[in-house]
Amino acid sequence: MPVVLSLNVAQKTTPVDYARAGVTGIDKRPVDGPLEVSVPGPQGTAGGGIAGDSIGDWTVHGGDYQAVYGYAREDLDWWQAELGVDLHNGQFGENLTTQGIDHTTARVGERWRIGTATLEVSGPRVPCRTFAEFLGQRGWVKRFTQVARPGAYFRVLEAGRFAPGDEITVLHRPDHDLTVELFFRAVTTEPDLLPRLLEAGDSVAPHMIELVHKRSTPGVS
Repeated sequence: MPVVLSLNVAQKTTPVDYARAGVTGIDKRPVDGPLEVSVPGPQGTAGGGIAGDSIGDWTVHGGDYQAVYGYAREDLDWWQAELGVDLHNGQFGENLTTQGIDHTTARVGERWRIGTATLEVSGPRVPCRTFAEFLGQRGWVKRFTQVARPGAYFRVLEAGRFAPGDEITVLHRPDHDLTVELFFRAVTTEPDLLPRLLEAGDSVAPHMIELVHKRSTPGVS
């Protein structure tokens, strides 16, 4: 049975010199819950998502299409063996550490029921300098990209509450084959795949749809 192994939040932002905003909310730690999850609104608007979770830079994090970030404990275990370091739940900045369900092969637009909330898979996490510096891993952005186990972002379709131990039920799986992994490869190493993002309709963030159209229009970059 797929479950939420851990619910993780950053109770406050951490001042750092390597983040663009000067602070980061990547240092997320397990909490007991249950916590409310709500619809954030457009990116750049502070608020929403998981109650009590702090975000450092609202211009690139949060918002409807990055309301919740999930990562599989199975993938954390793989990285733990690969890196030779202990990785606690929340170490990758994920809000939900799950067990028994694969994020990489999840389809964009897939709907998960957790507690009383309904979430929809909206895309992958793309690594950044803050992630690399926080982990202290040299060449981390390149390595994370090559392995392509990015975890999944979710938008909130139905606000509610969830907690560690809650069962994860897949309510809907779209009939297209745009997975989180394919999306990730399209926006990182294989831009020729970008048109595939259109398969998922409004489950993909509007700015990504705009990017696809720009890339497909001659003379526009």
